[in-house]
Amino acid sequence: MIAALAQRLAVACRAVGRAGLAHAYGHCSVRLDARTFLASPAKPLSLVTDSDAPVRVTVDAPLPEGALPEVRLHQQIYRCRPDAGGIVRFQSPKLMSLSTLGRTPLARHGLGTYFAPQPPLWPDPRLVRDDRSAEAAAAMLGGARAIVLRGNGALAVGRSVEEAAVLAWFLEDAARVELDVLATGLDGQIYTAAEAADRAVTSGRLFERMWDWLAAGDPSAKSMPSGEAAGTTKAANAV
Repeated sequence: MIAALAQRLAVACRAVGRAGLAHAYGHCSVRLDARTFLASPAKPLSLVTDSDAPVRVTVDAPLPEGALPEVRLHQQIYRCRPDAGGIVRFQSPKLMSLSTLGRTPLARHGLGTYFAPQPPLWPDPRLVRDDRSAEAAAAMLGGARAIVLRGNGALAVGRSVEEAAVLAWFLEDAARVELDVLATGLDGQIYTAAEAADRAVTSGRLFERMWDWLAAGDPSAKSMPSGEAAGTTKAANAV
């Protein structure tokens, strides 16, 4: 089981890197059981290999040797979110720029509806490297699918690490649309709560197809695990 999860984690790391969602910095994790998870090694995500050993972390103990300091945010999320099966911490370009305006993307297009009405913004520009900040950021995230970190990218949470990677791509695309709309100087249209709830569908292999695209070409890639696509409830998106 651990070997299979470690391989899934490595594939997700490479997919996030290839998609341009992370450069030298970023990290991913996958839940192992109620108290432990596997975190990616301290290296650029696109360079993680199947032979790289992930770091095994416990949710209620100090970070072990080899764990990146910000993995404590993963700890807090897994501790309070039993639905979380995978986490992607990424630094994509459009989302980074938008966050410096003190904004997060509104639900302006289909992929943005999964974060409706919009993801929360963690306002502190410092890296989340202490337990107190990690606990507060996890509390701000609440049941949402993602949280934007001002000037530091974002973090996406899914029922699997594959889903978290898909959500990371969705959020970056929502930031692209938001910046494009802002550049026009016009207000633009926003999905109503009812429209967003109806659009944030999971049928038709919507998440699975995006995962297939993100992981294309990776010899170790497998299909998204059955029943693990978009498991967060619509109600949990409200912030």
